[in-house]
This record gives sequence, structure tokens and C-alpha cells, in this order.
Amino acid sequence: MEARLKDKYVTEVIPALQQKFGYKNVNEIPRLEKVVINMGLGDCKDNPKAMDAAVAELETIAGQKAMVTKAKKSVANFKVREGMNIGAKVTLRGERMYHFVDKLVNIALPRVRDFHGVSTKAFDGRGNYALGIREQLLFPEIEYDKVDKIRGMEMIFVTTAKTDEESRELLRLLGMPFAQQ
Repeated sequence: MEARLKDKYVTEVIPALQQKFGYKNVNEIPRLEKVVINMGLGDCKDNPKAMDAAVAELETIAGQKAMVTKAKKSVANFKVREGMNIGAKVTLRGERMYHFVDKLVNIALPRVRDFHGVSTKAFDGRGNYALGIREQLLFPEIEYDKVDKIRGMEMIFVTTAKTDEESRELLRLLGMPFAQQ
């Protein structure tokens, strides 16, 4: 099934970006390359069952198998040994990425209480955007009764845009609700 957001990108976003920035070549037009969803699970390092539950929730949200991330170095202050499981991440590309962004923008973010839009200051200078959410309960797939602990997650939107302005316009046209300044 063709993703609604990909169809919107082809029919509406590409012509709008081409008109605003005056691209001569279609390959110059910025596009969403991938979305990386990361969940830090340092509190689960002693409890493998909690780690499995959190990874399962991430997999449910993303619709793809999550990769468990391991500590690169030992840090005594945090009681972390090299090689311990300390997080999980998923990299979405293609159709799954468009389905996820569509779900995030149209279903999950509007469920946030007192929501005034996402920050416009989270661009990295190279056209990528970072978004953090405080709880996984925003997503409709997560059942409130089965959640053992509320966890946050970070999402990185990697685009082919050269500047933050181009990236902001791309994400705005895809439906990302940026806050008014």
C-alpha cells in the first residue's frame, strides 16, 4: 500500500519546494532520507524483563525490529560495564518511514496535552531535525494497561536538505506542526 505521505510529497511538496527555492534539477529537491528512533534504557540495565518490554514497545511503534544498543565504554559512576545493554534504536526508511511520520504528525502529536507545536530550534545546521517525546503512550498501538513504565524517546529526521531553512520547509509541508514564534 502506497503511503499517503509519500503521495503528498510527490504531488504537493516537490512543486512547492521547487517554486520557493528555485531548484533547477529534481535531484536537488530535499527529501526525507530516514527516521531514527532511539530509546535510552539505562534504568533497565539490571532488569532484563523491563528491557524486553521496552524493546517490544519500540518495535510495536515502529513496525520493525529494534536493535539493542550496547555501552561502548565502562562508566563507574553510572555502574555501566562495556557491552551492557543500555538502549534500543530503529532506523526507518522508505514506506515504513512515511507511514511512521504520517502517524506521528496526524495521530500522536495532536494527543499531547497543551500542545503548541514542536520546537523550530532543534535543527543541526545540516538539515536534520531532532524531536524528543516524554512518553510512548502518545502512539495508539501502546495499551496503557500493559505499560510498566513511561519512557521517552528521541526521533531524528535525516533529510537531504543542505540548510536548516530547506529542511524546515520540507518538514512543514509534510505536516510537522512547528510552534509559532
